[in-house]
Amino acid sequence: MFKQTLAGLRVLLVFTVLLGVIYPLGIWAVSRIPGLQSNAEGSVVTVNGQAVGSSLIGIDPVAADPAHDPYFHTRPSASASDPLGPGDPSASGGSNKSGFNQDLVAMVQERKTAIAQREGVSPDAVPADAVTASASGLDPDISTAYADLQAARVARNTGLPEPTVKQLIEQHTSGAGIGVPGVNVLELNLAVRAAEAH
Repeated sequence: MFKQTLAGLRVLLVFTVLLGVIYPLGIWAVSRIPGLQSNAEGSVVTVNGQAVGSSLIGIDPVAADPAHDPYFHTRPSASASDPLGPGDPSASGGSNKSGFNQDLVAMVQERKTAIAQREGVSPDAVPADAVTASASGLDPDISTAYADLQAARVARNTGLPEPTVKQLIEQHTSGAGIGVPGVNVLELNLAVRAAEAH
């Protein structure tokens, strides 16, 4: 019995040191390799040395005056209480409702109507990613179609010429994202703000 207890304590000590100290330190050391550090630290985006968000987490900006909304918006979040309101990033997740769920169909229709009204277009012009939440509810990218739909409003409310706003969309379009060429909303909004300041 004493030998078994001693053997068990030795195994516990070895695995505590191995998995509680050496393994975490090894992972931490690997995360410091140049090129990996940004991802390991959450891909934080900074402006003038101050953190303004993460390039991997889409948090919908809230306009102080919705009638003069100068921001590009992310996809909706299933955790939001308002159809187009920002979700709670600490409670990410999809709605888990099927495409035939009547509540989900009604929510999509409500979002479509609200976005069409906000952008001054027909509901038929609203792309699918504008009205459907991603699996996490925190998707940082939108389709170029959704970005283009918002360009006129952003131009009008920032005072930038619309071709300039469209050029910023083009400059921030990448192949990564939602299965089609996507635009990172945080980076695009920061580019618009920088162009507005000049």
